[in-house]
Amino acid sequence: MTMHPRLESALAQGHALKIISGLNNFNSERVAAVVRAAERGGATFVDIAADSNLVELARKLTNLPICVSAVEPEKFVKAVAAGANLIEIGNFDCFYAQGRLFEAEEVLALTYQTRSLLPNITLSVTVPHILELDQQVQLAEELVKVGADIIQTEGGTSSAPSHAGTLGMIEKAAPTLAAAYEISRAVSVPVLCASGISSVTAPLARAAGAAGVGVGSAINQLNSELAMIAAVRGLVEALATVSRPSVLERLG
Repeated sequence: MTMHPRLESALAQGHALKIISGLNNFNSERVAAVVRAAERGGATFVDIAADSNLVELARKLTNLPICVSAVEPEKFVKAVAAGANLIEIGNFDCFYAQGRLFEAEEVLALTYQTRSLLPNITLSVTVPHILELDQQVQLAEELVKVGADIIQTEGGTSSAPSHAGTLGMIEKAAPTLAAAYEISRAVSVPVLCASGISSVTAPLARAAGAAGVGVGSAINQLNSELAMIAAVRGLVEALATVSRPSVLERLG
């Protein structure tokens, strides 16, 4: 497996930024706006639905690495053939409102199936936040053994902030930050902290041990492309404000 050089470098330095358009977002205009904002705002890579037409569209708009997300392994094959650089089993958040939960056994099975179809592509897998933290760590370790190159955390949808503003943003990110802290100490692959992350909490993700962050709704729900670009730039700047090794050294 050869990881895209831009992504590999950003993960190694601890400031990878993934901009997510949404697993169920097949609106080409909205996806294009998110991709352009990621490109112009200085993101590391983009994450779009595993659809070959969307991959072809994104490839025309950017030279950034393109990640495609799905929970059906067969969807990855055509997307990779269309030019996707890496794949993500995840974006589970959009299913929880429907009562669709992903347990450890299913995530492991999806990873096995995906690796059998695409043995050489860079593979990111999300650890479901519905698991207890120790179970999340155990699953992450098992996922790495069966071929995951990146582990992603989540949890923003499970939090119900009781405060507005900055404190509320920290409360919303707490589950995914906690998972990143525990998992990053248990696995040797990069951990990406996603779900509920903002420019306020992106530096906290780095300090917790994450190699980068994934941000979706904070970007893709904005009504203006200029606002999207500004938000991406704000995240890039936030990630640059903290040195992950030095913070961890001070903590430990």
